[in-house]
Amino acid sequence: MSNDTESEASSAPAPQGRYVAAVLAGGTVRTAGMTPRRNGTLTVTGRVGTDLTVAEARTAAALALRNALSAVRSVLPSGSSFRPVEMVVYVAAADGFTALSAVADGASDVIAEELGPENLPARSAIGVYTLPGGAPVEISLTATVR
Repeated sequence: MSNDTESEASSAPAPQGRYVAAVLAGGTVRTAGMTPRRNGTLTVTGRVGTDLTVAEARTAAALALRNALSAVRSVLPSGSSFRPVEMVVYVAAADGFTALSAVADGASDVIAEELGPENLPARSAIGVYTLPGGAPVEISLTATVR
């Protein structure tokens, strides 16, 4: 359950536009919105509630969160650790879909498993009509450096 950069070195996902994956400012790291990409390619697209089930969207949220953790780790000073303090989960939702928290729990589960449940951040789950590239979820993470 360590979040030490030396034991879990990662590289940030490549940006899909003119931005950086993460910024370290003072003692805070903020990530760009991360989608469920693997090697630069979305693993799934569509809107939750019509094209994807909650279970499929939870899996997508878990991958997006892993990308966000990689982005955080990529800008940490050597030997530093971090604590997530805020997570915003955007869900491309079908009309009337309200199980946004259930989708976001896929991301929270990864934090609990990798960093421990005591490191869960404050979280917002927001339903939107569409996300970049047709992604079903997008996650931004803010963390403090220890």
